[in-house]
Amino acid sequence: MKRSIPTLICALAFFGAAHAQSDLDNLIKGSTEDANYLVKGYITPALNTVGYGLTQGWYNTAKPHKVLGFDLTITAATISIPSTDLTYRVENASLKNLAVTPYPGATAINAPTIFGSSTAPKYQPLTTVNGTKIPSGQTIDGAPGLDLDVPVVGTAVPIPMVQLGIGLPKGTDVKLRFFPSTGLGTGGKDGSVGMFGIGVLHDVKQYIPGVKELPFDLSAFVGYTKLNFDVNLDPANNPDQKATFQSSGTTIQGLISKKISVLTLYGGLGYNFISADLNVKGTYDLSGTGSKTPVPISVSVSQSSPSFTAGLRLKLAIFTFHGDYTFQKYSALTVGFGFNVR
Repeated sequence: MKRSIPTLICALAFFGAAHAQSDLDNLIKGSTEDANYLVKGYITPALNTVGYGLTQGWYNTAKPHKVLGFDLTITAATISIPSTDLTYRVENASLKNLAVTPYPGATAINAPTIFGSSTAPKYQPLTTVNGTKIPSGQTIDGAPGLDLDVPVVGTAVPIPMVQLGIGLPKGTDVKLRFFPSTGLGTGGKDGSVGMFGIGVLHDVKQYIPGVKELPFDLSAFVGYTKLNFDVNLDPANNPDQKATFQSSGTTIQGLISKKISVLTLYGGLGYNFISADLNVKGTYDLSGTGSKTPVPISVSVSQSSPSFTAGLRLKLAIFTFHGDYTFQKYSALTVGFGFNVR
């Protein structure tokens, strides 16, 4: 079964391959330079979404566990996609063997990203005659988006997460996220996915004279998560067509919380750093004639953003339920539940 770039990114962002609407071939046209240019603009919002999703869901209180206390927490962070990420600018000046339509009238278009309109952009292949590029007379489709610009509820992608927190001496918690590298499909023929994350929360109020006796908790937190994803795009017909994806998210936060009976109000202020790399390898039909050419595609993104989180946790016996909202470049609504002992 052939896989498309939306299938790949949907899997990366954990919201299901059933929404895939266009093949990788719709992006890999013209030349290797054109393919890299179009893929980067199309995919970057999804890479950012996954990266920021990895920074969410780490905490729901600033208070560390007692020694050997623990919690097991499941969260889902819904990442909001800025409206500016529904399209990207495609300019003729940056294309080598393609041109936006109509040619030569148009010089640039706003093409849909993976999250944008399901209407595919149109391009014209160019040929070189006596040193001059002229349209070939053909029109080809680019890649349509998933049409996630939904009125009222907005545009968002869910990122789930499971983690374990363990209390250590000196007011310290260690938090772990782990998903072992696991094969996809029968015998792992479709690829593999794995994830690892580690975070440390430490009580800093204990070091501040005159503050450590006040009735609230104050901690510092740092967390790092890395996701690895390998996909065989067309294992049956084109076994050389493969994609590898790596994304990491680091968050550095100052946390404060106040418990009132079974409720805990908590907040965080800090900075998030994300990076992602997508590499596609194999041979592809750039011209539409059936002749295949090696097309190495490499897309790298990195961003950082200040963040502010406000949330509420309800604890009933050992069960916890929480929700928070993080204001950042890709804002996030996170909800979760868990088991909390000591």
